[in-house]
Amino acid sequence: MSDTITGVRTGLFIGGAERFTDETLKIADPGKPGVIVGEAAAASQADVADAVAAAKEAFPAWAALGATERARLMAEAIAGIADERDADAAILSQENGKIRMEAWIDALVFEIRWNLALMIADQVDTSHTLPAIPGAIPVDTEVAYQPLGVVTVIVPFNWPIAILGAALPQALLAGNTAIVKPPLTAPLATAKLVQRVAEKLPPGVLNIVTGKDQDMSGLIQNTDIAKVCFTGSVGGGKRMMEMASKTLTRVTLELGGNDAAVFLEDAIIDDAHMDRLYAAIYDTTGQICMNAKRVYVHRSRLDEVVAGLSERLDKAVIGYGLDAETTMGPLHSSAQKAFVEELIQEAKDAGADVREFGTLPGGDLEGGNFLRPAIVVNPDPSLRVVTQEQFGPVIPVIPFDTEEEVVHLANDTWAGLCGSVWTADPAAAQRVGGALECGYVWINDHGATRLDLRAPFGGMKQSGIGREQGIEGIRAFQDTRSIATIDPEALAAMAH
Repeated sequence: MSDTITGVRTGLFIGGAERFTDETLKIADPGKPGVIVGEAAAASQADVADAVAAAKEAFPAWAALGATERARLMAEAIAGIADERDADAAILSQENGKIRMEAWIDALVFEIRWNLALMIADQVDTSHTLPAIPGAIPVDTEVAYQPLGVVTVIVPFNWPIAILGAALPQALLAGNTAIVKPPLTAPLATAKLVQRVAEKLPPGVLNIVTGKDQDMSGLIQNTDIAKVCFTGSVGGGKRMMEMASKTLTRVTLELGGNDAAVFLEDAIIDDAHMDRLYAAIYDTTGQICMNAKRVYVHRSRLDEVVAGLSERLDKAVIGYGLDAETTMGPLHSSAQKAFVEELIQEAKDAGADVREFGTLPGGDLEGGNFLRPAIVVNPDPSLRVVTQEQFGPVIPVIPFDTEEEVVHLANDTWAGLCGSVWTADPAAAQRVGGALECGYVWINDHGATRLDLRAPFGGMKQSGIGREQGIEGIRAFQDTRSIATIDPEALAAMAH
């Protein structure tokens, strides 16, 4: 094993200054029992209040700059972000468990999303006018946009830096000031990277707070918080919405999924397509909200898909994320490992065809959150491995007979984040893809690494509220304002 980084320490960043705390969060390595990667500051409620106050104080001047000038400052702030990417990736791999390549991409996507947001800066301050209507009240009304104020962005453990890039640059470009809350159990790499950006922006524009959940309510319920953007579980989203309701704080929620990948009878099942499907299921050890969670395959092609996935799982190397040969790291938490084990055992107990692959590592990795990846072939649809989000390295592969049947099965769920249709027929792709009840659909593809980072992203049903990315993602951090100008002479003429 190489390039391990120990003793990492991160502080808070409030009002342009780093702040350390006596109490800290000890961040465990999910692959090595008992190993501590580093420590993050544990903010008190007073620290949180200070962050909100600093962001509020910085807001008027930042909002007054205009989008073009904000974009210039943001471009300067992101410059050189890649210089420490290798170190960022090493820290993230150790605190998260994901393999080094994914951790490296995590930080890269943040930079890409940031720069894509800056490319549409000229659209941020646009407005349009509704001209007076003959015979009606003689009024010209300008419809424009204004920033909300102070916003909180809360990101999860699985792809924290990349996910932050879907909301933070949009919030800042829209004219808001921000407080970033990195994930409780993996905050180190995120806090270090964001601080490097924040240090180059005016004090208070970008702040960072880490700490225990019980001390974080001020990031949501303080009346000076205009909006909370939260990415996480459905349960977490419900708690966030309940807390925000106390102050009518606005929310954008990007929550869990139970994505269906639909293989029609004429699907192309070759190495390229199977590679894409495999990545869409097992990347980050299955811990991605938009991973495929259910694979529906026309009955005549079921064996081909199972064989294609099995061939790739036979080559999986389960191990430590920083080891060069590792292709699948541990699950992030022992609780999630136990949950996925329950799903697999429940399927076995029900008589399902469960196929497991790979060898668990030993030595100093023994007892880590490692799990053998699995396929569950043709399970009963009532099993939790089908109905719930596994968020782990297991996938149900389910046969179907008709297009109408599979659309019903794909949509018969609480979730509506993403989906995919695999077919050689463009018309069928559009027909079935258009019938899926979810916010994002791929054709002959699936997964986080295949996302068009320019397009709006978000879920339907319990998979979320609102959209991120693109101009829609910027508008989510703005209010619409109308300014009506009456023509007094025309009004007087109407009176006569």
